[in-house]
Amino acid sequence: MTQSPIGGLWPALFTPVDPNGNPDFQQLEKIVELCIKQKLDGLYVLGSTGQGFLFSEKQRMAITQSVMETVNGAMPVIAQVGALNTRESIRLAQAAQEQGVYGISTVGPIYYQSGVQNALEHYKAVGSSIDIPFFPYHIGNHSVFGGDARQYIEKILTLPNIAGMKLTTQNLYEVSLIHILSQDKLVLFSGADELFCQATLCGTVGAIGSFFNLWGEECKFVREEFIKGNFELGNRFMLTFQEIIYEVLPNIWSFFQQAMLLRHNVNIGLPNPPLGLGNAEWKEKDILNIFERISAVSGLVSN
Repeated sequence: MTQSPIGGLWPALFTPVDPNGNPDFQQLEKIVELCIKQKLDGLYVLGSTGQGFLFSEKQRMAITQSVMETVNGAMPVIAQVGALNTRESIRLAQAAQEQGVYGISTVGPIYYQSGVQNALEHYKAVGSSIDIPFFPYHIGNHSVFGGDARQYIEKILTLPNIAGMKLTTQNLYEVSLIHILSQDKLVLFSGADELFCQATLCGTVGAIGSFFNLWGEECKFVREEFIKGNFELGNRFMLTFQEIIYEVLPNIWSFFQQAMLLRHNVNIGLPNPPLGLGNAEWKEKDILNIFERISAVSGLVSN
């Protein structure tokens, strides 16, 4: 397998917000500094569970700029530039390139997308507007291939500046198939937090996920140990991790807000609606119990 220039464990970075829903740049700097201190492998900006779409174009450019200034070359950054329309995605991509990001990622237009061909044309337009690595989304668990996986990958490989993909799918066979059919021509990241170890068996070089903001050190350690052959650790950790993800999903944003504050003293706030609507507040003892469960299975000894 060809050695990838990038890979490893990348948080889909939270964008902290103030009570009015505006970016909180002081807290954003704190969370980026946390990721640097933990020696994580990269940052995926404005793509955490759909959060990026809820900021204005100007705010998104300012967020990327703030992240790049704080990172200051310490790790690569990929900016997610999905938007309601292709022109906005292009402007965001070009601005992020000027700000010095490593690469660009995007989903198709989130409302007007009408199948594989529409998404591919959107990707072509965005990829043509830049000259840095391009990582379009693959959202699985439905008929994304348009009936022909080989033809789909052949078209992906013709996209301008194509470097890889973010694979947000729980279907590991889909991940393997993309890896097999692309013949090592794509750098593949798993976008399913709950399968970041399993996806290494399917040809991924790294993982991008929201839960890595909270447990970046633990997940990085477990993934690296799993790749070295420590199946027992990977098995033990992933089953507990999956159980916890299942538990918190119904109130995921209130969990993230309270957990990040308790564990890392970073106040990410509650995201702009509709994200987080109806989320119930967590009891502190329940969050601390979850922390203890992760600590018990991670195999990571803190200094």
